[in-house]
Amino acid sequence: MRLLLLSLMLLSALVHSEEQAAAPLEQLTSYFFAAARTGDVVVLNEFLQQGYPVDQRNNQSYTALMVATYAGQQAAVELLLKQGADACLRDKRGHTAMMGAIVKAEWSIGKILYPIDCNEDSSVDAKAPVTDKEKMTVAQFAEVFGQSEKLQQLAKAVAAKQSTRTDSAQD
Repeated sequence: MRLLLLSLMLLSALVHSEEQAAAPLEQLTSYFFAAARTGDVVVLNEFLQQGYPVDQRNNQSYTALMVATYAGQQAAVELLLKQGADACLRDKRGHTAMMGAIVKAEWSIGKILYPIDCNEDSSVDAKAPVTDKEKMTVAQFAEVFGQSEKLQQLAKAVAAKQSTRTDSAQD
């Protein structure tokens, strides 16, 4: 009986110490994501300068870039990208940060994210049924959310801007 009690006490102590060790990391992650959601670039930058992983995921599988995009925090999006955030990562539903911009109609952020090459299959018709959410293209996503026309306008604006840059660089 004593051995059983001692074993239970030891197990309880181990579980408690693991919970205490996880709590600070969870708190840091919570603060990091709060900074992304509110656009607090000073706090985000401090985290990143101290080595916090830019693509850390929260318990819902989102990255700070996804959260900042969804919250319309353009300055935070720009900082996270500058610090190496991967715009092509997908959440548990197969959605990228660009898809979050489409859902929230954050087209100014979409202009920043759209040119990033995520190696999507460009031959896939936007109206084709989605069979694998991990391979859903931005065009398919926009079609599902009734934003195809707006995405096409965005694509033309981005292409025109890139063309202007190329022309001025050649002069």
